[in-house]
Amino acid sequence: MRPPFDIVVVGLTLSSSWGNGHATTFRSLLKGLDALGSRVLFLEREKPWYASHRDLPDPDFCTLEFYDEVEELAARYGDDLARAGAVLVGSYVPDGVAVIDTLFQIAPGRVSFYDIDTPVTLARLEQGDEEYLAAAQIPGFHTYFSFTGGPTLSRLENQFGAARALALYCSVEPERYRNTGAATSWDLGYLGTYSPDRQPTLERLLIEPARRLPHKRFVVAGPQYPSAIVWPGNVERIDHLPPADHADFYSRQRFTLNVTRADMIAAGWSPSVRLFEAAAVGTPIVSDDWQGLTELLPNGKAIVIARSPEDVVALLADADEKRAGEMAQAARKIVLEKHTGTARAAELLAALDGLAAPSRSTARAGAA
Repeated sequence: MRPPFDIVVVGLTLSSSWGNGHATTFRSLLKGLDALGSRVLFLEREKPWYASHRDLPDPDFCTLEFYDEVEELAARYGDDLARAGAVLVGSYVPDGVAVIDTLFQIAPGRVSFYDIDTPVTLARLEQGDEEYLAAAQIPGFHTYFSFTGGPTLSRLENQFGAARALALYCSVEPERYRNTGAATSWDLGYLGTYSPDRQPTLERLLIEPARRLPHKRFVVAGPQYPSAIVWPGNVERIDHLPPADHADFYSRQRFTLNVTRADMIAAGWSPSVRLFEAAAVGTPIVSDDWQGLTELLPNGKAIVIARSPEDVVALLADADEKRAGEMAQAARKIVLEKHTGTARAAELLAALDGLAAPSRSTARAGAA
């Protein structure tokens, strides 16, 4: 029998970053836990889509194993789950309701939920959609960790009965996300999987400015964009960009665009991992507007908020490069101080009230 793990995580995917933001979020968090001395087992449901697009099949910062059916969690990993200091289950886990019920049975009082899709989750629950979480399960979690902060946390406690709801934002790996020194290739770029509710903002803040500025260069990277989209000739398309190439991608942009999903705009306080990645690289950020953003990155000092094509056109046509550089460095300083994987891991461990105390006698500190 192997030694007990401090934390067992059951998540959508760690092995594949294809078409999802969960993998990079978990990678940064788990690397931070490893740096602080925690021993972690990550359990991922074997799915053909992710199996055929794996870019991290064998991580060196945790133990990654795969299961085929919910019943395997008890049959193969029951001892690991029962002996773990804490268990963390993520959003969008296949057969999530059955998975959570199984975890409650094996590790009562030690199961927490990490919702990387909180506004989407709550919107679904209010519609009676319990694809990966049942409303009745929420009071059973030790802690409901939420990708979204602000008023949503009170809503989780008061409306849905969470024993405790805490913000656990995504984070960035500073050793991976730094400027590569590459020459500038694009005036404005965007990195993100296609989403119908993000597309109107992308149209407004990148595609329309590209039409108006035919002499400027633009790029959109990410999979699943419909073939019916008509891209201006000065917009380059990259179908998929693995995490290893993200830093260079940001380094090659004069400005990068952050676009937020509609549910997360409505909820506010929902920073994406792309926001932190671009800031860590030191690329000036243009973003859509939502409540809580300026508390993380002050407008005009660490980020530029754009509401219309005219805002973007004016910025790109007459950018103050010195001011843009100062803004980028201000954002980078904030992110490296508060939003690294190690910083986020420390928040998680503190919130677990000692349930997941590191098992190694000497923690490796300072990875951030």
